[in-house]
Amino acid sequence: MVEKAKRHIADQPELVAALRAIFEDLVPFNKALGMMITSLDPAAPKLRIEMKPDMVGNFMRGILHGGVISAVLDVACGVGAMLSVIEKHLEHDESVEEQVARFSRIGTIDLRVDYLRPGTGKWFEASAEVIRSGSRVAVVRSELRNDSNELVAAAVAAYTVG
Repeated sequence: MVEKAKRHIADQPELVAALRAIFEDLVPFNKALGMMITSLDPAAPKLRIEMKPDMVGNFMRGILHGGVISAVLDVACGVGAMLSVIEKHLEHDESVEEQVARFSRIGTIDLRVDYLRPGTGKWFEASAEVIRSGSRVAVVRSELRNDSNELVAAAVAAYTVG
């Protein structure tokens, strides 16, 4: 018996392009913050934002607003949850449209953010790690680091995925 080779998201450029378009262009809030996907690796998805004057929360110190921090961590975790679900279904030979449709069923159940230091820097990168991805709920951990690789904040989130 010949074993079928495992498929990966990276091997599907049309799917990768669709996921980038969703997160970077089609979600207005993500677009307003200038979120850019830097990795769609299901084991370590990453996204990045550039510091902008309209994202400052403390005008005296010029630091990133806590709401921006939590939003970026939420999106990073959401990307991780979505990629884990898509990876599970790659063997089903679904169309890109069917795979992307799963995005509409993912929603944040809970998000806990720890703010660890002031958000200073020219840019910030959030990475995510899926802790568990079940048939109905995914749990994901995320970190936000600045351009000096300092840990600014961390989060753990749960998502409905089914």
